[in-house]
Amino acid sequence: MNDASRSPSLLRVFGQPKMAALFFLGFSSGLPLFLTSRTLQAWMTVEGVDLATVGQVSLLALPYSLKFLWAPLMDRYVPPFLGRRRGWLVVTQVLLAIAIMAMSLHDPKQGLRLLFINAVFISFFSASQDIVVDAYSVEALEDRELGAGASLKVVGYRAALILTGGLALVLADRMPWPYVYLVMALLMAVGIGAAFLAPEPVLRAGPPATLASAVVKPFQEFFNRAGPATGFILLLFIVLYSLADRLVQNMYTPFLLAAGYTQTEIGAIQGVLGLAATIVGVLAGGAIVAKIGVNRSLWIMAVLQLGSNLVYYGLSVTPKDVGLLTGAIIVENFCGGLVTAGFVAFLMSMCSRQFSATQYALLSSFMSFARDILVAPSGGIAERTGWPQFFILSIVAGIPVLLMLPYVAPWNRDLPRGSASHSGEVADAADLRRASLE
Repeated sequence: MNDASRSPSLLRVFGQPKMAALFFLGFSSGLPLFLTSRTLQAWMTVEGVDLATVGQVSLLALPYSLKFLWAPLMDRYVPPFLGRRRGWLVVTQVLLAIAIMAMSLHDPKQGLRLLFINAVFISFFSASQDIVVDAYSVEALEDRELGAGASLKVVGYRAALILTGGLALVLADRMPWPYVYLVMALLMAVGIGAAFLAPEPVLRAGPPATLASAVVKPFQEFFNRAGPATGFILLLFIVLYSLADRLVQNMYTPFLLAAGYTQTEIGAIQGVLGLAATIVGVLAGGAIVAKIGVNRSLWIMAVLQLGSNLVYYGLSVTPKDVGLLTGAIIVENFCGGLVTAGFVAFLMSMCSRQFSATQYALLSSFMSFARDILVAPSGGIAERTGWPQFFILSIVAGIPVLLMLPYVAPWNRDLPRGSASHSGEVADAADLRRASLE
């Protein structure tokens, strides 16, 4: 850990323009996710689409698992405006806004296939935006700023999730669903504005000289650093770490609607108490990581996410109770904030700054695999087992991670096996000014 006496003041760290940019870019990054998952599931459920099809909505997010395939393109090529990172941000954000607007033209009952195709485009552009936002956060931050930057990005991201998972449901009780998607598309202006105003990071080495080097070297560096066996175990750990939580998240809205809660009840609690619990959880997660290190944080957060699933089991075996729903949403969002903040720190510790875009895209794609593929059968499982047994199975799904933790993140070490060295290899302010003049 860093010596506290050598750390810059929190006011100086959080007061930088790039920190504000990371918050708003995090918001823009999180905005599209629920529009092709939880919020879309609510729309489909209200329109009478069968539960098995609703569960398969997770497949629409496949681009999040495959984004490492085109991440090297965003390292190698530079748009002719705003620079490598901000240029790609604006391109992906404008395309996202258009694709989200197009969702207002669909009807789940009459054109489900076209709606799915549109959702895939949203996921592709959203995954592309994530590549650039993650690369920006790694390149623009020094070692001692990683925790602060990650926390602000996560807070912005989670705020967008609460907004699209909460406010969208409240609006849907007051206006047609197509209009809800138009409102969500307008919110992409937040990210576009942040991309224009953010400072552009400049790497000393510049972009990769060839596309081949942009593709091959990030993979070589990761496995050379960790070793083939440990590298494979790390990737498996990333896939499985949040599986238990993802199973519940995928069927969260259908379960609550089936239990008799209204869209307004769900949305109002999520939009206020859920958001507050998320912010507190993220900030607490950042404090925990700073205090006890990445490894011990991973242990604590792995247990907490199983505890939040147990809360939903309790909700499934009791009659409808708005008070219990409120408690469940608070616990879920608080634990979700803790887990997300800690896991982002873990992923950043795994990335070499030299190949930040492709390596972070690779690792986060493995993380998304649990959300996009492994949880696809969750709707069918819930239909066959019933909700209480489904939530018990989701807890069982978290046991393999507990068994892997002693090797991946030994309790008596601060950093996981195979972590990269972060020595501050980012451009300083003078480099940024010179780059802007060239």
